[in-house]
Amino acid sequence: MIYRTVFVAMGGIFLSQVAHGQTAADAFYDPAAMAEARAALKAGHGNQWNSLLIAERLEFSSSDSEDALVWEAQGWLGTDTDKLWIKTEGECVSGAGLEEAELQLLYSKAVSAFWDIRAGVRHDIEPSPSRSYLVIGAQGLAPYWFELDTAIFLSDEGDFSLRFEAEYELFLTQRLILQPRVELNIAASADEAIGIGKGFNDSVAELRLRYEIRREFAPYVGVSWGGDFNDTAEIMTAEGNDSREFALVAGFRIWF
Repeated sequence: MIYRTVFVAMGGIFLSQVAHGQTAADAFYDPAAMAEARAALKAGHGNQWNSLLIAERLEFSSSDSEDALVWEAQGWLGTDTDKLWIKTEGECVSGAGLEEAELQLLYSKAVSAFWDIRAGVRHDIEPSPSRSYLVIGAQGLAPYWFELDTAIFLSDEGDFSLRFEAEYELFLTQRLILQPRVELNIAASADEAIGIGKGFNDSVAELRLRYEIRREFAPYVGVSWGGDFNDTAEIMTAEGNDSREFALVAGFRIWF
């Protein structure tokens, strides 16, 4: 009878604590000790500062018209919910030098378990004349494990554009991975000084097969097809450039 009375009393305390948003431990430990314990738990499970630097593409690209070195890399510093990002991508053409070079500085905020929204600035060193942009976008993991990255840009010339990227990783084995990737670019208005026409202006479709010697280092080979469309294709043709291009690529992916 005594044990039953104690059990009922403890159950009553537990239900009272739960009703007030507390746990059973709050009934037995000092509030200051519980606050310290919760702070330690939070610091060790989801609120710590971390960083990542990853080069998705460091590659040599060869087509009928040109050979080039291509890069795409990004890094971040922050917590699970708030991060500061730096992104860069570009292309250096053999015999012609730097043809494209882009740098972005962004702040991201997690809005769900799989999605972040981003805002910041972008500056294009090349092509010339250089352009600077305000950026707002979103990045995340869609159903069926598609990785999506989309951004809207407003240039210092007042031009709006949209970029959409999607990729997927198909694990043939635990180390051999096939990765398709597509990128689409759309401009609300033309900026002929840098070779951009209005509307759907270019796209890239790529397929890479990489082997992860280690998770942090993976060489790959692949193919890439890029095409200019509509007004952009006319601008490229008028300048003596190919509006469609197929290339073989080889490089490596690295992160730390």
